[in-house]
Amino acid sequence: MKVSIQGYEGSFHQVAARQFFGKDVEVITCPNFRDVVKVASNKKESDGGVMAIENSIAGSILPNYNLLQKSKLKVVGEVYLHIAQNLMVNRGVKLEDIREVHSHPMAILQCIDFLEKHNWKLVETEDTALSAKHVHQHKSKHIAAIASKLAAELFDLDMIAPNIHTLKNNYTRFLILQPENIAQEISNADKASINFHTDHSRGSLAKVLTNIAEGGINLSKLQSFPIPGSDFKYSFHADMEFDSLDQFNTVVEKITPMTEELKVYGVYKKGEMKS
Repeated sequence: MKVSIQGYEGSFHQVAARQFFGKDVEVITCPNFRDVVKVASNKKESDGGVMAIENSIAGSILPNYNLLQKSKLKVVGEVYLHIAQNLMVNRGVKLEDIREVHSHPMAILQCIDFLEKHNWKLVETEDTALSAKHVHQHKSKHIAAIASKLAAELFDLDMIAPNIHTLKNNYTRFLILQPENIAQEISNADKASINFHTDHSRGSLAKVLTNIAEGGINLSKLQSFPIPGSDFKYSFHADMEFDSLDQFNTVVEKITPMTEELKVYGVYKKGEMKS
């Protein structure tokens, strides 16, 4: 299995890929999410991709919904990954030896309560895993990095202070994507992602939502997006949880005539939240 991810080896995207596909999954690292989608769409290059879509603290990654909408990719699964940030150094380096800490600005922010207890220079970089790699490559005795446990393992670094993030309940949700023509139907699916828009007449959205609720489906997410080129009209991304495929198909059949356009991004198995 070979999948595209955003970031470098040792990034949380790679951790998510391993959680879904297993340890032997090969990753194709991409500098941005647009490239993740491009590589995931090309059957000759990969078997799909892994893309972060939302975080329990920072919220939705809106541009990624837009990339999904324009792509010919299907959602075939999801992963909820507990984000644990760790301070890592080269072997033998002690806490008192550290002068600088390097990491992505978001990771630094997530660990600021811990970092402020020390008089270290905080250096913002483009990626957590890349920071860990640089600490390893330069054999630095005075620089630490904040990154994942996987990065520490890959670059043979010592996690001198594990779990230094302030908010312990921090999860990122990743979508597992495959090209439409190779994505297989998942028989025990209990979740789906769809996108739709109505004619924007009074009560049109309410009618759609009422029919979803009456069909016994749980709407776990509803996200609005401006329709490009329209006068403040919106399309809606909905994540729906259900007991059976028949239940989902019946509801989609019922709401389709109430919408101007409806696209099913994928029907898949709901991810588990593991701490």
